[in-house]
Amino acid sequence: MPARKSSAAAASGRIAARLPKVALDGQATAAPEPVEAATVGEIFRRLRDANPQPKSDLRYTNPYTLLVAVVLSAQATDKGVNIATGPLFEVADTPEKMLALGEETVRHFIRTIGLFNTKAKNVIALSRILIERHGGQVPATLEDLQVLPGVGAKTASVVLNVAFGIPRIAVDTHIFRVSNRIPLAVAATTDKIQARLEAIVPEAYLLHAHHWLILHGRYVCKARKPDCTACSIRDLCRYPAKTA
Repeated sequence: MPARKSSAAAASGRIAARLPKVALDGQATAAPEPVEAATVGEIFRRLRDANPQPKSDLRYTNPYTLLVAVVLSAQATDKGVNIATGPLFEVADTPEKMLALGEETVRHFIRTIGLFNTKAKNVIALSRILIERHGGQVPATLEDLQVLPGVGAKTASVVLNVAFGIPRIAVDTHIFRVSNRIPLAVAATTDKIQARLEAIVPEAYLLHAHHWLILHGRYVCKARKPDCTACSIRDLCRYPAKTA
């Protein structure tokens, strides 16, 4: 069991409150204090230098197919979504074409994805709304996106960031983990992490921060065993359980 915080430590603010178990690999461990502003800038400088133009692992051809792909990716892997959407997008890459396919046919295309029945309904419903309210175009506002079936704050933020170049950091499990581990920002919910990251990431890095953090969490700072020996920011990270 970790040692109980002393009153002095609590008063100094050097030790953050206990994190949710998901944040530190199932261990209720007190988190270090988040890194300072200069270190945040250096972290993103290194991530940028390693991958100047990061790309989503999801395959899409336009804002509409991006929106559908992100909706389908909930509780599913990007690889699994790509397998299903490859054939689907060949025949339906606009709301009009998707609506013409119908729910049953869409369900057949995405049957290998988790929750495919609900997702097929949402894809058809959001396609109809795009046609009726937005002239078949994907809206570029958070408010309009979030009222679409199957679209929450995370999905809307991804679409705004990737399709329209609006700086947003959509926090998924990878970003949540990485942020709490380094830590860049410590919080128990994804919306709080998003707000704090968007407030501290330097403007020069804000547009691509979403992808840099996701890719770092997916391929380096992995959930069960982070590959710390391959990490370009290892010396800046305060995670107490580095693998090397």
